[in-house]
Amino acid sequence: MVRCDTDVDERDEAIGIRDGRIAYLGAAMNAPDASATLDLAGRLVLPGLVDPHTHLVFAGSRADEFARRMRGVDYHTIAAEGGGIASTVRATRNASDAELLDLAQTRAEALREHGVTSVEVKSGYGLDTENETRLLRVARELGQLGIVRVTTSFLGAHAVPPEHKGDRAGYVRSVIDEQLPAVVAENLADAIDVYCDEGAFSLDEARAILEAGRAAGLRVRAHVGQFADLGGAELAAELGACSADHLEQVSDAGLHAMAAAGTVAVFLPGAWRTLRQAAPRAERFRDAGVTMAIGTDLNPGTSPTSNLLLCAALAVRDAGMSADEALLGITRHAARAAGIDDVGSIRVGAHADLAIYAVQSASSLTYALGGVRANAVMLGGRMVVERASRSLW
Repeated sequence: MVRCDTDVDERDEAIGIRDGRIAYLGAAMNAPDASATLDLAGRLVLPGLVDPHTHLVFAGSRADEFARRMRGVDYHTIAAEGGGIASTVRATRNASDAELLDLAQTRAEALREHGVTSVEVKSGYGLDTENETRLLRVARELGQLGIVRVTTSFLGAHAVPPEHKGDRAGYVRSVIDEQLPAVVAENLADAIDVYCDEGAFSLDEARAILEAGRAAGLRVRAHVGQFADLGGAELAAELGACSADHLEQVSDAGLHAMAAAGTVAVFLPGAWRTLRQAAPRAERFRDAGVTMAIGTDLNPGTSPTSNLLLCAALAVRDAGMSADEALLGITRHAARAAGIDDVGSIRVGAHADLAIYAVQSASSLTYALGGVRANAVMLGGRMVVERASRSLW
């Protein structure tokens, strides 16, 4: 067992760890005997951060598209020209499994540098049975490497691939009748996801796909309301979704439905910043009783960032979340959105995943606009990041 003298709060002066889980919280003087002790006095100790929305497994860059967008070319125009998701699909299909795993591992390590210990990983850049299952195998293998905890979501309904152009119905059938059974047969996904939005999949298409996934035993998640409110929030709530993500466009009715169903709203500041969109207003979600989380949306097109703390800082500045809401949004509430058990909080029985920072206070994490890295990260009681550095904040 490891005993850690901490300043987690006035009551919990020590954290005892046994077999990778938290076994004791309380005064250090009453803690069980420990085989090793780590003194963290003066440090901020948080549960390991949780990123509830990433597209971690992909190849290629869309830096040129980004430059065009910054010159005023809109996302839909680029997609119609064969760019956007289709561009990444081409690069990803051409990459080997080893290349994809190496890239995903590098991204996971970058997330962990900021204190992330649990990550939701979506497919969605394969868009056929062979490649969607391949991406999910890579994501599962990433989790087995012990860099971060991984939960996976099948996102075959990310876009209609070029080979199905003009045959949307055929592609939806492929997702339901071919891709989903193959994913389930290999136990490659924990959840099903769909991009229900203008230029993506319709509400009826999303319903058919999500209902099929739920019937197959997968949790439900959904990208909704990034560009237009098609009623996706209400659909997610109706189907008992863990989360509805993006939500720049959502009705009051959608928010109330989510609150009643316990569906978490996942804010994705990297995407709204890149696309120069107005952020969702946190007070609307707060007033409706909707739980809020924050993700990086790490992807090559609209949110090329691995800095979850930067995203939390932007959620405070752009969306009006409080500092406390933002910290919950990258820990406890993010774990709920991602459907990951026993992470996101420091409590007896939880995984001993800890993120430790040399900052003056918890509010420093959202005060700083990026640049904050964890001084130490523990995953299941094992130190996976350790550095001696002082914080700027």
